[in-house]
Amino acid sequence: MPGYKHPCRYCDKLIPPDSNVCPLCGKINPLGPLRCPKCRNPIQKDWKRCSNCGLSLEIDCPKCGKITFFGDYCEHCDARLVVVCPNPKCKTEQPPIGNNCIKCNKPLK
Repeated sequence: MPGYKHPCRYCDKLIPPDSNVCPLCGKINPLGPLRCPKCRNPIQKDWKRCSNCGLSLEIDCPKCGKITFFGDYCEHCDARLVVVCPNPKCKTEQPPIGNNCIKCNKPLK
């Protein structure tokens, strides 16, 4: 028997409690608290830094270049806040928190 449905943090429609992606709006991490892209500690939208690892939660969006809160999506252009490894054998999506790929360790730029 499935559990009670919960509202998606982005579209507020009710979705299954184990959803990693909202089946209605298509956005990732639709349930639970926002989490730090580096240490996965719960964060809040008005915070300037993660209370656990100290990562700055204000970044330049890789797509539009505007300063935004470091959640899952840019507050201005709605793009996912990820970079893709340029290594053709890797192509790992990751948050823009370092200079090297988290999987293959090749430079991201």
